[in-house]
Amino acid sequence: MSEKLVIRNIGLLLSGDLAKPILDADTIVVVDGRIAEVGKAAKVDSGGAARTVDAKGTTVAPGLIDSHVHPVFGDWTPRQSQLNWIDSFLNGGVTTMISAGEVHLPGRPKDIIGLKALAITAQRAFSNLRPAGVKVHAGAPVIEKGMVEEDFKQLAESGVKLLGEVGLGGVKQGQEAKQMVAWARKYGIQSTIHTGGPSIPGSGLIDADVVLEADADVIGHINGGHTALPLSQIRCLCESCTRAVEIVHNGNELAGLYAMRTAMELGQPERIILGTDSPAGSGVQPLGILRMISLLSSIGEVPAETVFCFATGNTARMRELDCGLVEPGRAADFVIMDRAQHTAGKDLLDSVRLGDLPGVSMVIIDGVVRCGRSRNTPPAETLAEVA
Repeated sequence: MSEKLVIRNIGLLLSGDLAKPILDADTIVVVDGRIAEVGKAAKVDSGGAARTVDAKGTTVAPGLIDSHVHPVFGDWTPRQSQLNWIDSFLNGGVTTMISAGEVHLPGRPKDIIGLKALAITAQRAFSNLRPAGVKVHAGAPVIEKGMVEEDFKQLAESGVKLLGEVGLGGVKQGQEAKQMVAWARKYGIQSTIHTGGPSIPGSGLIDADVVLEADADVIGHINGGHTALPLSQIRCLCESCTRAVEIVHNGNELAGLYAMRTAMELGQPERIILGTDSPAGSGVQPLGILRMISLLSSIGEVPAETVFCFATGNTARMRELDCGLVEPGRAADFVIMDRAQHTAGKDLLDSVRLGDLPGVSMVIIDGVVRCGRSRNTPPAETLAEVA
């Protein structure tokens, strides 16, 4: 028997799609964890719902996607000796995470057999277990010298679909990285490259020349993780290739704003995706994606509804995910928000444009309510509720 969820009384529906970031609809119908219909209440089939969520005139958006995290196993990070960090991100509206490498595992193996075993194990573990319901796409090996094409073929056949940040291991030269990135791409494995100064012991400077020669699918933390390249090199990266421009919370804010403005100036906003690059030395940032949205909209002077697309639909398309957009057939992952209490903004979008964070009142993953009022955001003025 089909399981049906209806979200009604939506005041503002953000689509995640740059082409039309706001939808003229007030109701979403979900069947078996996927979006079945989006439209006006009188024109959709909302009868027979097992559960109904009343949005109370507030905002519904696709669940946020963090394009750059470093998980280990379960909901624990040894980087900051912290438990339940993924659950905290859920309370910040994040429903999907992409691993850029399980680099913080104590004693992480760097021999080729060991790194492949770790990647396969992480991929299996997070496929079998979703901490707090969050979808963690993990199993991202950090490439090392001596790997050959057969290694990438084996990884792909074992279910690995990501490479950890190129540059965090022993492979730091452009030509060597280019060959391995090409092998990964041949077998359907997506790659990300470290950009900027060293982030952890063992990593090193990766400048624009190396990034361009390696030609990875994602220019990882183009604003540095933490130390950014000169702005002239960031412009060069934006102008000289068409790869994803990833801006992260744990990076240089000036450089992040510059990268966004450059991509917008080039007429390529679809390249911009957002991440936190956490856990890291800076800690864990449960509201990191929301803070990036607020920063880029307010100081970057880009409409909030557009910046929400950077953290949802843009990332979904770049990462080939089935979520991130409010359209039939997509996974039913949503964050329900309203303007924070006592913000100067007249509505949610205005409050974000003014630099405030929204208040999260509910997060839904695959049609299942995973949390109600967020314990981490400021309180929303109006809370959605299960009717």
